[in-house]
Amino acid sequence: MMIGGQSFRPISDRRPWTFYALGGLFAAYMLFLYGPMFVIYLLSFQGENGGVTFPMVGTSTVWFQDILKRGQMANIPISFGRSISLAALVSCITVVFAVAAGLGFRRKFPGSGFVFYIAVASLVMPGLLIGFGIGLGFQFLGLNTSLFTSALGAQLTWTLPFGLFAMFAVINRFNRAWEEAAADLGASAWQRLRHVTLPILLPGILGVAMGALTLSYDEYARTTLTIGPLNTLPLELYALISSATSPTLFAIGTLTTTASFLIITTTLILVFRMQRRRSLANMKVG
Repeated sequence: MMIGGQSFRPISDRRPWTFYALGGLFAAYMLFLYGPMFVIYLLSFQGENGGVTFPMVGTSTVWFQDILKRGQMANIPISFGRSISLAALVSCITVVFAVAAGLGFRRKFPGSGFVFYIAVASLVMPGLLIGFGIGLGFQFLGLNTSLFTSALGAQLTWTLPFGLFAMFAVINRFNRAWEEAAADLGASAWQRLRHVTLPILLPGILGVAMGALTLSYDEYARTTLTIGPLNTLPLELYALISSATSPTLFAIGTLTTTASFLIITTTLILVFRMQRRRSLANMKVG
């Protein structure tokens, strides 16, 4: 095609081969990531006489019923309650420290770099060694390891660094003009924090809470040597796998994964509604 003495190639509607190559690579990645999960979901409905492999021998929900049966080798409901309780406490503590640190690090102070690297240093060391060190420390002090002392501290060494990273990313996008406007209107520091800063940061805070909850809920390495006599769900499942294998394991995985997805979906809906409400408020102000 000639335009003004210059030739131009017409734009083709055909997508380049790289588009299909990247699409195929992404599809393979998704299959690798979620394929085992779908296999577990499917095998959890194995027939009563079926095993842990294909082919399926009918379909049933008997393996879900086995979870609640008394006299089982592993006490799944009790251990699930322990895991959720510990994860909820870890999530709350992580949010408090992450928000406080994020607000504190908005201004440079002497030794801020050193404090930051100390706070995230636990990510460098293997979790099993951290749990081993905490267990030895409690033994040296003559203290008993338990769910809400040593195990709590061990899991915080895992969730706090991630909470800090996430909160720093959220606060870096925070526009301090909102706080300055509130100060010009006579708001005190506490009023600015309560009515301006925290509501704007709330979607990010919920993200930190959900991240800490999921990290704590399925943590094994840091917990195994610090939990004491009471097992969490990951430890109970590991003991069950080591002793006996049945489709009950798949049923447990299906139920716990479904519960996790429900919590995450509910949180995402809340975040979406908050962001939409803020966008509408900004449009009204504009």
